[in-house]
Amino acid sequence: MTTGLDGKRILITQSETFMGPALCEVFTQMGADVITDNQLLTDPGMPARIVKDAGQVDALIINLAVPAPFTKGELVSDDEWSATFSALVDPLPRLCGAVLPQMIERQSGKILVMGSASALRGMKRASTYSAARGAQLAYVQAMGVEMAPQGIQINAIAQNFVDNPTYFPEKTKANPAFQERLRREVPLGRLVSMREDAQFAAYLCSDAADCFVGQVFPISGGWAV
Repeated sequence: MTTGLDGKRILITQSETFMGPALCEVFTQMGADVITDNQLLTDPGMPARIVKDAGQVDALIINLAVPAPFTKGELVSDDEWSATFSALVDPLPRLCGAVLPQMIERQSGKILVMGSASALRGMKRASTYSAARGAQLAYVQAMGVEMAPQGIQINAIAQNFVDNPTYFPEKTKANPAFQERLRREVPLGRLVSMREDAQFAAYLCSDAADCFVGQVFPISGGWAV
């Protein structure tokens, strides 16, 4: 039985952080030819170089992460705001601008942004991070409807309370206060596993998911729906 990923060339950014390791593992197991890059894409010219070096890209997984600022809203500095948007938002049009010409030529392709549910539900002391993640989702929605007539599907996963070492390190998970918060705020009662999240990402990049256009899928154990 084929998975819809057999032989497809999948480019995954920041492959060693956030959801990168799980995505690489799952996509490889499903028969994809995984191409990885682990650089922080703040250099304006880097996305184009990465895509050029990758060659044919059937699906681009935009996996971007930085430590989330925890600053009170009235104290957010210009530097914090600019640095967060530089890492999480600015690479989007650069990556898409680099990969879309080949996808348009083939009239097929998928782009999936690994985003955050912090853009869907208010969180204290997260204004900078939430705004950047919200910009990602707005970009996906706009580009999704623009590219759909070209046979290209652009979507996003908006996740929170998904087990990953970037935002939920072992020290945090072992903290009794966090465990109580998990029971109180997340209907699932546990973190979504990295594999569960990555398997859904793989589905969205498969041939079975050609009908989704500019959509944002919350993966958060019911924290954001």
